[in-house]
Parts: sequence; structure tokens; C-alpha cells
Amino acid sequence: MYIQQIYTNCLAHAAYYIESDKEAMVIDPMRNPEPYLKLAHERGATIKYVGETHFHADFVSGHIDLANATGATIVFGPRATPGYKAYIAEDGEVLHIGKVKIEVLHTPGHTLESVCFLLYNDTGEKHAVFTGDTLFAGDVGRPDLLSGNLQKEELAAMLFDSLQNRIKTLPDETIVYPGHGAGSACGKNISSKSSTTIGEEKRSNYALIINDKDEFIAAVTSDLPVPPAYFFKDAFINKNGYESYEDVVKKNINALSVKEFKNVMQHDVVVLDTRNPMDFAAGFIEGAINIGLNGDFAVWVGTLINSDAELLLVTEVGKEIEAVERLARIGFEKVSGYLQGGMTAWFAANMRYDKILTVASNDCESLIATENYELLDVRNRREVAKNRVAGSVHIPLNLLTTQYTTVDQNTKWLIYCAGGYRSMIAASYLKSKGFHFVASVEGGIKDLLVHAPQLIAEEIDM
Repeated sequence: MYIQQIYTNCLAHAAYYIESDKEAMVIDPMRNPEPYLKLAHERGATIKYVGETHFHADFVSGHIDLANATGATIVFGPRATPGYKAYIAEDGEVLHIGKVKIEVLHTPGHTLESVCFLLYNDTGEKHAVFTGDTLFAGDVGRPDLLSGNLQKEELAAMLFDSLQNRIKTLPDETIVYPGHGAGSACGKNISSKSSTTIGEEKRSNYALIINDKDEFIAAVTSDLPVPPAYFFKDAFINKNGYESYEDVVKKNINALSVKEFKNVMQHDVVVLDTRNPMDFAAGFIEGAINIGLNGDFAVWVGTLINSDAELLLVTEVGKEIEAVERLARIGFEKVSGYLQGGMTAWFAANMRYDKILTVASNDCESLIATENYELLDVRNRREVAKNRVAGSVHIPLNLLTTQYTTVDQNTKWLIYCAGGYRSMIAASYLKSKGFHFVASVEGGIKDLLVHAPQLIAEEIDM
């Protein structure tokens, strides 16, 4: 028996490859089928099943493309109603790959069709459970996504029953392989651990410690972050089907000269600059939004940009295909083209460009005092509760698109986050909305704590 986790950092997502006696099952694959095809080929195995724990909201799954490429059967659990050919397994039904078996456990709560896949080893013992978004290390799946006509409290009640009756009853030594790690918006307190055990979660996971249903419902439905807008589109795509990954990437890779790029800009498009924040700050196309490939690219694109928007890309030279592929993972498929030669070509053509001031942490105090800058904190609520710069305004980055109008666009804003990635996103977004004076703190609150601790306020209640 062989198990491999395939982790995608920018979405904090885990897919799984399980193999026995040259037969394999892939659980919750990402949209690009190549990593799974390559792994099976290298190991001389045949992919027999592609298991989906639920209709995913945070990415476009690769189940259809992988099944088409291998002839594998797509497997969902009870209450799934996909718009394409798939096998709907019953609760408790057993699938066989090689010498091992995998039991389908219906665990509604995150969604109605959510299942976990329980793996028995070749001696018939319960070895591991692949929990999708039902159970994470340190957390459980949020019950406010894809609920149909149900309230989040109703789904939370189902989740409580699923955890109590199907998950907590498993042997303590059972390995838990979750669908996500820290940073995913599918939970609110997910650990960074790549795996855990039933026993460890029963001891430390706040949601599994609670044995009262009403208390559980209150705990898991409170303090939920606003889900990125693209979640609902991706869930629809995963349920109803999609154009092949290869065709989407091929269609979206279009090199544009400076002249062609400028002409397309005259239409209703979003210029997305995927370079790192400091390179972007030194010179960018006016109106461009910076979301760097070096950070949580997919999540912030899906949060700040409409999923139906036409995109024009500016990337580091050689990163064009990567940008298109990572957009396709979350269902962003309308890329009109990319700037051939990147910003070097733009500068060489003597085209207009803009800049954003970046400020070292030890220069912030004097800038605030002498230039009348006000502070804008774009971290999330929990981060702000730990520490903040005294007197700063707080707008979490995930709410900036709806709340930027609450602050004055003529004020000088000094923006900070944890390390500088999100603050540059925010600065570029505000610039695109007509804000005249924005600057970003290099190194964010991490550097401020070291070089300007006098600016930091005490912990606060949020």
C-alpha cells in the first residue's frame, strides 16, 4: 500500500494518491491532471477511481479531466447530483483497489453531499481517513457554503452528528488526511499540520472536544470569515462540468506587443500584475492591480477580482504560463493576453507608468509626523487583536472592495499588513480606485515590532 499527499501551497489544498497492487485512487485532484498521471506512470499503476469528497468551492477540481485521461470512475457520495457521468456511492459502500478497500462514509455538514473515504490496509484494519472538508487538523469545515435552502445552523447540526457518529468513533490511531491546511478559507482555525490522528483531534480540536450540539453549533457558526466571491462560481463549475484544462490554458496564452496590450486596455479589462510587490512598486502600468505569484495568489485574485472579468496579465518574463495555469485552477478563464517582454518592454517603449512609495519600518514614525500620513491596517481581525499600530484604521483586505469608500481617497494612507504582500495588493487596488496618496510598509508589522515598537498598541478586544 502506498499513499502520497500532493499539496498546492497557494490554495492550501491537499490531494491524495492511494495505490495497492498497481491500482490507484486519486482523491480531490487539482485541475491540472498531469501530476497524478505522471505519478501513476512512474509507478506503473492504473488509476481506477477519482474520489470527490464534495463539490469544492475554493478550486476547480481535476476529476473530469483525470477521468477522461484514464478511464477512471468518478466517485461521489450520497446526495451528490453532478451534471456529468459519475458513480454515486451509497453510505458504507466499499471500493476496492488492489489488496485494500476504501469505505465511503457520508458525513454531511460542510455540504450535504460531503463524504470521507476510510482506508483499510491489506490486513483489514482501519488505517487512514481522507476527510476532505469535514475535519481538518485543528478545525472542521465551515457550514455556511453551498447550503442550498438550509441555514448554516442546520448544516452545523448535521456536521455535529457526522463527527460524533462517524468520525470520533474511529480508532484513535487512525491517520487523518485533511483536504486543507493553514491559510484555506474553508475553515477558520486550520492547523499547518499535513496530517493528524483521530486521537489527537479528539484531544485538541475545539470542535471535537465539544459534546453538546447547541454549543457546537454556536462555536462553528460564529466568527466565520466572508467567503471569497469566486467560491460559488467554482462550486457550480465542479457540479456541472467544465472545459478541459489543456484547452483553457492554450486559449489564454496570448503574447501581446506593447501596442496590442495598450489597445486591449481600452476595453473593459482588469490589468493584473503578478510580479513581487517591490518590483511592482518601482514601476507599473497605471490602474494595474498587484497580486504576486509569490504569495496567496489564487485566493486574493478570487477575492478582489470578479471571476467573469477579462484579464490582461503583466508577469515576470517566463512566468506567463504559470499565471494562466494558476488562474485556471480557480475558474478564471478569460485572459485576453499577457504583455510580451513584461515591464521591460513597456519602459523601453517610453509608455506612462506609475509608482507606489514603499517605507521602511524605522521611517514610519517620522513619515506619520511630518507628512500627515494616516495608517491603514489590512490584516484580518484575529491578527489585529494581537497587535496593531496605535491609531490605525482597520479594513481587512478581503473586505476592501466593499469598504474602501468608507475612507477618504485624498488622505495620505500608509498601509501595512503582516509582511508587505497584502499591503501592496491593497495599495494597488486603492490606486486603481482613484486614491492619490498610498504607501506600503516594507516588512509589515513584523518589521515594525522590531524597528518601531513604540508605534505598537497593546492587545485589544475585537
